Amino acid sequence: MMLKIKEAVDFIKSIYNEKPLVGLILGSGLGSFVHEIKIEKEIPYGDIPHFPVSTVEGHSGRLVFGELGGKKVVAMAGRFHVYEGYTADQVVFPVRVLKFLGIDTLLVSNAAGGVNPAFKVGDLMIITDHISQLAPNPLIGKNFKELGPRFPDMSEPYKKELIHKVKAIAVQKNIPVQEGVYVAVTGPTFETRAEYKMILALGGDAVGMSTVQEVIAAVHMGLPVFAMSVITDLGIHEEEIKITHEEVLQAARDAEPRFKTLICELIAQL
Repeated sequence: MMLKIKEAVDFIKSIYNEKPLVGLILGSGLGSFVHEIKIEKEIPYGDIPHFPVSTVEGHSGRLVFGELGGKKVVAMAGRFHVYEGYTADQVVFPVRVLKFLGIDTLLVSNAAGGVNPAFKVGDLMIITDHISQLAPNPLIGKNFKELGPRFPDMSEPYKKELIHKVKAIAVQKNIPVQEGVYVAVTGPTFETRAEYKMILALGGDAVGMSTVQEVIAAVHMGLPVFAMSVITDLGIHEEEIKITHEEVLQAARDAEPRFKTLICELIAQL
């Protein structure tokens, strides 16, 4: 594991040797956020040793290095999921590489299904906590002390200081935001009506197929995390409504300008 991380890091540094301070993981439909970055280098995932390759529409599959808000950043334009056939360990491999490239903050986004009845399509939800029991934990297996402890504390997976900053920015910019608990499932099926009801009963406000594994790996390494969901569909409904991936992508694109404003301002304040 550590050798693979080193080989990936060494390869990236041979192409781009600046140290990024902020890492971003861009979820479905949010890939155009990279246009906010003053791009200095782009590296396709397929060129990086041991990197998985994204197979999902809406995930372009490259590392983008550059400057945003006066900070050096690296963005993952496209992420990996267990439903693509990757192990949890492979899903979080890029997060570990970003940490060893030097980032000291990780910002994560995703498209999620709204479970909280008060939510509507297009809402931005600050993730305050998560439930991960429905998806495989990326720390199962041998623990590498170079990454973190065997039993990492998860009492604050999403840094409260970063949450407070974004809430203040949202008030200043007059952008409404929701807050809530994100529940991770494996996918790739969207949830049944009974599953949505279960997730609501468990205390979930939104559900998705990503993010939690990446956050666990980041917290394991002592990396502060801020995460936000774009609510792209609503899960609990009586009408005969079917959800498609195309509709999810479009809803994320529609919400992207507000998302960009919040994240760009947060990076400027870091």
